[in-house]
Amino acid sequence: MLDILVFGAHADDAEIGMAGTIAKHTAKGLRVGVCDLTQAEMSSNGTVELRQQEAASAAAVLGLYARTNLQLPDRGLVYSREHIDAIVAEIRRHRPRIVFAPYWEDRHPDHVACSKLVEEAVFNAKLRRYMPELPPVTVEQLIYYYINDAKDVSLVVDISEQMETKRQSLLAYRSQFSLGEGSVATPLTDRYIQRVEARDMLLGQTYGTGFAEGFAVKRPHPVSFFLS
Repeated sequence: MLDILVFGAHADDAEIGMAGTIAKHTAKGLRVGVCDLTQAEMSSNGTVELRQQEAASAAAVLGLYARTNLQLPDRGLVYSREHIDAIVAEIRRHRPRIVFAPYWEDRHPDHVACSKLVEEAVFNAKLRRYMPELPPVTVEQLIYYYINDAKDVSLVVDISEQMETKRQSLLAYRSQFSLGEGSVATPLTDRYIQRVEARDMLLGQTYGTGFAEGFAVKRPHPVSFFLS
């Protein structure tokens, strides 16, 4: 059983959007898992095998309890019963209290597809007559993280103390964020990690802290207190 399950279309999506928040929770002993929907086989750089190794290295940096890959087709995520059911099964296997998915608006179509598929799966996971071979699971909250652009931020997490851990988790993806032998230049190899850090710093400064990650919700998120 997991406390938090984070879905991403590709390995590195979760790290870009919320590695600091993940590290903050694993440091407190919470069980956090990441599920990558695809093997990112359409990536301009790296191989499936290398991407898997990098994902495992990043998981170790973040202290993940589990990391899985559904091996759905990269650039082929579609709104289908097959893809929804695969995510429903993953939710029911891990029984998380909270699920995270990419924000529903993004320049990358796979991120948008992942967001929609996870939203549908979270709803279906609680229906006892849907895929009755697996016990139903009611997720307490579905929260959306940002990969490329942050807008309509509803929740903010201070990750000032976790920023170096986030940086190291991103550096694990050397095939994506640096130019090596045989690789080609992409937007990701052009100081992308620095741009992620700048985004987190700007958001942090906006809310009075060093670095922060932003999140969005579609339904109210309950809190037990406003001041501590």
